Amino acid sequence: MANAGDEFRLASSAIDHEGRLPRKYTGEGQGAQKGISPPLEWYNVPNGTKSLALVVEDIDAPDPNGPLVPWTLWVMINIPPSLKGLPEGFSGKEDDMGGEYGSIKEGNNDFKVPGWRGVTMPSTGHRFEFKLYALDDELDLGNKVTKEKVLEAIDGHVLGEAVLIAIY
Repeated sequence: MANAGDEFRLASSAIDHEGRLPRKYTGEGQGAQKGISPPLEWYNVPNGTKSLALVVEDIDAPDPNGPLVPWTLWVMINIPPSLKGLPEGFSGKEDDMGGEYGSIKEGNNDFKVPGWRGVTMPSTGHRFEFKLYALDDELDLGNKVTKEKVLEAIDGHVLGEAVLIAIY
């Protein structure tokens, strides 16, 4: 856990903050190197954190009927704060990895399926926001976890937030 004054941070060995999202994490990679979830690491988890939650969105997604509306790409809850990160390709493998990873629950993205979904974009310049929440409790959201349910459930329980931005 963090000492007072240490900044809660989210990082990736594959993505620089405000750097390009490598193709293999999108829907445009080739073969087995297509649409896999990127590796993530976090540092200085706030004291008192009981679980972490992750929401990843394309914050520049166009809405055909209006202005920009974020598009959810990945939702995860009940990440143990004792973990220091998630390996590349983690999405969909929490049960296979077992141990502390087994408590993690992946929610539905805006494609209506659980897990990371590498996207294919009509244009470049979209910002993907990876937001990690440090929470004072675990979440019990039933079988269908969505971004909306997560954001409602964490209200009043957030001890800290860490953000990583990747550019498509």
